[in-house]
Amino acid sequence: MLFSKIEGSGQPLLILHGFLGMSDNWKSLATQFAAHFQVHTLDLRNHGRSLHSSEFSYAIMAQDVFEYCQAHELSSIFIIGHSMGGKVAMTLATTQPQLISKLIVADIGPKLYPQHHQLILAGLNAVDFSKKPTRNDAETILEKFIPDFGTRQFLLKNLYWKEPGQLAFRFNLEAFNQNLDQIGQPLPENAIFTQPTLFIRGGDSNYILDTDFSTIEHHFPMATVETIPKVGHWLHAENPAMFYDKVISFLE
Repeated sequence: MLFSKIEGSGQPLLILHGFLGMSDNWKSLATQFAAHFQVHTLDLRNHGRSLHSSEFSYAIMAQDVFEYCQAHELSSIFIIGHSMGGKVAMTLATTQPQLISKLIVADIGPKLYPQHHQLILAGLNAVDFSKKPTRNDAETILEKFIPDFGTRQFLLKNLYWKEPGQLAFRFNLEAFNQNLDQIGQPLPENAIFTQPTLFIRGGDSNYILDTDFSTIEHHFPMATVETIPKVGHWLHAENPAMFYDKVISFLE
């Protein structure tokens, strides 16, 4: 069973984080949404406090979320997915359409994305926990591979005390090393979801281009695409107020 945090009441709203993230990344927005919905913020497979497994694909992750909904007796759900979580949400919507009332996808499209996480994974693999590094030691190592401060802080949130004096990453790095090609996989050509769908992209992000609109419309004929200006891929963290407003107006 996937780890989750549940707050609020009303129609279920599931939130799925991106690659190398976790439910905690959505803590503030989840609390805001909980004023209107019963919010389930999930840790996906091999992330956060959820199960670790060598199996890692969008089909398997979507099945995990489906089984979570069955266990919690959820139906007619709203679902938000960011980046990798958006691909999971799209996969779930096109394979279990009866489960989902409205779909929101944050800064990811249904297309194939070339591998682009190699440098990040190289930095993460360079952290040798057998040497019992401190958090500062880990950041110093990551800085050699990842110059962007914000990205490093995002990754370092995954550090935890496995035991006194011994840090570790919460995510399953070995599974990512073995399955990196899975992250960029496209939706199958015949995957279709006909319920209302909102794609929200960052104005400074290159994840959803104008040329992607026809592919989005093929898979999601009821889709609209909105843009939050002057933000990148982490649009929900860079401008949470506008992200919140766009989601609420779409859901209500």
